[in-house]
Amino acid sequence: MGRILALDIGDVRIGLALSDIMKIIANPMQTYTRCGDAQKDALNIAQIAKDNEVELLVSGLPRNLKGEDTLQTQKTREFAQLVATASGLPVKFVDERLTTVSAERVLLAGNVRRDKRKQVVDKVAAAIILQSYLDSTAH
Repeated sequence: MGRILALDIGDVRIGLALSDIMKIIANPMQTYTRCGDAQKDALNIAQIAKDNEVELLVSGLPRNLKGEDTLQTQKTREFAQLVATASGLPVKFVDERLTTVSAERVLLAGNVRRDKRKQVVDKVAAAIILQSYLDSTAH
């Protein structure tokens, strides 16, 4: 019985969140800064997944407010597939519209300073994506 790793994929940073072993609670894990080589980034995230006994990847899927795909949607799908291939794990997508906004609100409510918010917003957004997925699959 493994964990679930969520990805909030951006062009510069990728927020990572990890479920507990019972797949009930999402925990912000880290913000991975991309190196500029998508294949290396995918291999690094695949290693993180292996180290944490992950059995499923969940990626946020950015769409515009009308729910339509954008260029970022395609880039996200392509990178998530690279990670899935590198790790040998399946990937599921979750609509991530407004998750970064939600993450910012959570951090503001917690009185997190602006410089600190920038460091953690991506992993908090990943946790929101993961918690959304966990809640939708709860029995």
